Amino acid sequence: MNVRILLIIIGIAIVATACKVSYSFTGGTLSPEVKTFSVQYFPNRAPLVNPNLSNQFIEALKEKFRSQTSLDEIVDGEGHLNFDGEITGYRTQALDIKAGEIAATNRLTVTIRVRFTNEIEPDNDFDKSFSAFADYDSTQQLSDVEDGLVVEILDQIIDDIYNESVVNW
Repeated sequence: MNVRILLIIIGIAIVATACKVSYSFTGGTLSPEVKTFSVQYFPNRAPLVNPNLSNQFIEALKEKFRSQTSLDEIVDGEGHLNFDGEITGYRTQALDIKAGEIAATNRLTVTIRVRFTNEIEPDNDFDKSFSAFADYDSTQQLSDVEDGLVVEILDQIIDDIYNESVVNW
């Protein structure tokens, strides 16, 4: 009788350790076969061009995947996860028009088209545009606040890209 109970306990232990459950504090769910990723050059095709935007975006996207996933191998060609696309929008617009047709607030909006391919799970591929904005007081010049706004906007866009490509909720 004791041997039978011992065998059952051992059997349950073997089955329990054979099951692999993967948890992530970042919400990312990647197949164990995914080992590499690549981020291609994103040309800036917006009518208004910020000359640093493309490089800032590429480096921030790489850093997001390095820090939030187990992926640390970036390849020059195409990785198991590949990102390419272009910057399609960079514009400012006046908001909250006050008396005398003066804007109280201005808005900087950035739009980036992303083509994502997942060589391991092609059902997760997408081709879509991501857009985000940040507002600033109209008494400020864009050139004075632009660097901070761009960082804020890129953080939003990159979070959206990350969620779309690996969170899969």
